[in-house]
Amino acid sequence: MSKMRYNRRSLLKTGVAAAASTLAAPMVWAQEIKDIKLRQFGTGVSNLNDVATKVKEDLGFTLEMTALDSDSVTQRAATQPDSFDIADIEYWICKKVWPTGNLQAMDASKITNFDKIAGTFRSGKLTPESVIAQGTAPHTVGFVDGPNGTEFATEDSGWMTLIPTIYNADTLGIRPDLINRPINTWAELLNPEFKGKASILDISSIGIMDMAMVCESMGEISYGDKGNMTKEEIDKTFAIFTEAKKNGQFRAFWKSFDESVNLMASGEVVIQSMWSPAITAVKSRGVPCVYQPLKEGYRSWGGGLGLSASLSGMELEAAYEYINWYLSGWVGGYLMRQGYYSAVPETSKNFMSENEWGYWYEGKAATDVITSPTGDQLAVAGDVRDGGSFTDRMGAVACWNSVMDENQYMVRKWNEFIAA
Repeated sequence: MSKMRYNRRSLLKTGVAAAASTLAAPMVWAQEIKDIKLRQFGTGVSNLNDVATKVKEDLGFTLEMTALDSDSVTQRAATQPDSFDIADIEYWICKKVWPTGNLQAMDASKITNFDKIAGTFRSGKLTPESVIAQGTAPHTVGFVDGPNGTEFATEDSGWMTLIPTIYNADTLGIRPDLINRPINTWAELLNPEFKGKASILDISSIGIMDMAMVCESMGEISYGDKGNMTKEEIDKTFAIFTEAKKNGQFRAFWKSFDESVNLMASGEVVIQSMWSPAITAVKSRGVPCVYQPLKEGYRSWGGGLGLSASLSGMELEAAYEYINWYLSGWVGGYLMRQGYYSAVPETSKNFMSENEWGYWYEGKAATDVITSPTGDQLAVAGDVRDGGSFTDRMGAVACWNSVMDENQYMVRKWNEFIAA
């Protein structure tokens, strides 16, 4: 980075002045970078203090992080453009935020490991034979039609809305010690057996997809596209869940990571919508918790880093440097130890042991203890990751978190459901 600044400054000088700047530039850049502060916000999933600490250590500047729930992240990105430099958001959120003009298109040629980014984010296909799942698949909102593009591009244009960082295949979390029988279908969320001990997340664009997986698995609704429902499909979905709610099926509706962890760890809930690191957090407390593979497949999501439209100059250069650092492996290894997948798995492998890589990515039995990023024991030798390998899990994605054409109508119905 100092070399980059050095060369650009050299081009602006001539004669003796050029020689002087050639000698002084690295020192000046090193001093200037200490004064840079980039403000990042996103969900608690990836806005982690350990990452900010490592940025300071490796790059020299300050990354100020704010963790919010998904709805608050969406609102801030769409309505408070001057409050952030970097938006750590999910791709379905991008569909809501991009039309506001608050983010700038990013030049893929500046991303060192762009060619190593998983195909899911570039073409939509994990493998050439993959079938693209329903919903807002990341590649459908990942590119725009130029540096000032306002429309999403249908293929790789070289200009990205977000630089992908993280993704996962989500399912239901269960307490196997309190259920004591196999769980293999999304329909179990509404099984009266779990009356008062079930939970679903209170984030409409994600929760509606969990609902759809449940209703379809029950045989109650056959959706044309779960990620883009008709008003009639929306009404049928909420009718089923509202009836269950009035019958006392749900213990709670959670918005934050910590809420989901506490509900499950306490035993108040035995089956619920969950995220991978929440499972990790419950297990780190010594409480049995399984991210249960289900026969209908997974609901998936992907996230990335977006840049404020007002970011420019040295701060913009620092932001690109940060993104390249993010994809260079350390963060990916950290996140994969929580059960996520890095958008550039190849570099993450360099920051994981053979045992960790085999367990988290390849679906192999652990050869030794598996720990969380903070050192808590999660598995022992012989244990296999829930759902198996990366290919097994991401190859079984049924739908992506989504923003549908009838989004406003869906959100209104969601609010009515929560208030019912």
